[in-house]
Amino acid sequence: MSAVLAVLRRDLRLALRQGADSLMVVAFFVITVSLFPFGVGPEQAVLERISAGVVWVTALLASMLSLDRLFQTDYEDGSLDLLTLTPTPTMAIVLGKVAAHWLTTGLPLIVASPLLAVLLAMRPEGYGVLVAAMALGTPSLSLVGSVGAALVLGARRGGVLLSLLVLPLYIPVLVFGVSAVDGAVMGLDYAPQLMIMGALLLAGLVLCPWAASAALKQAVE
Repeated sequence: MSAVLAVLRRDLRLALRQGADSLMVVAFFVITVSLFPFGVGPEQAVLERISAGVVWVTALLASMLSLDRLFQTDYEDGSLDLLTLTPTPTMAIVLGKVAAHWLTTGLPLIVASPLLAVLLAMRPEGYGVLVAAMALGTPSLSLVGSVGAALVLGARRGGVLLSLLVLPLYIPVLVFGVSAVDGAVMGLDYAPQLMIMGALLLAGLVLCPWAASAALKQAVE
C-alpha cells in the first residue's frame, strides 16, 4: 500500500501542475450533455426518457479523453522505465496511477452528474442511484482503460487503437448503469444492477492491474 500511495501522490502532484487534462474532461462532459436539449428539443418527457443514457454515455466518452496519457507521458520521458526498475511491484504502479486517474477524472464526473441530470429533467428518484452507479462504474472504467492504455504504449495512433480496445469492454458498465437509474425512476428494484456493477468493480480490481502490469513490462522491454 505504501508503494501505491507513493505513486498516487506523485501522479496527483503532476495532475495539479497540469490541470488542463482534468478541466478538459469535465468541460467535455458538461458541454456535450448541455447540447442534447438543443438537439432533441425542450420537451420534458423526451429529455427525461434519455437522461440516464445521455449522462452515462457522455461520462464514458469523457473518461476516455485522458486514458491515452495514463502511461504515455511517463513512457516518453523515461520515468516509466525507472519506476519498473525499482523494487516497487508493477501492479502497485498500475493501481496508483489508476487511483490518480479516477480522482482527477471519475470523481469530478460523479460530482457534476446530478447537476446535469437536473438539466435533462431526470426525476429526483434517480439522482441518488445515478451517483451510486457512477461511483461503482467510473472506477471500473479507469481499471479497464488502464489495460488498454498499457497495451497501446509505443503504438502509432494509439488513441484510436485504445478506443477500439476499451469501448466494447465498457458496454456492461454502461448497460447496468443506465438500467439502475431507469429502474429507480420507474419505481423498480435497482439493487441487482448495483450489485452486478459492484461485482464488475471487484473483478476489475483483481484482473485489470495484473493484465496492465504484464503489458507494461512488455512495453518497456
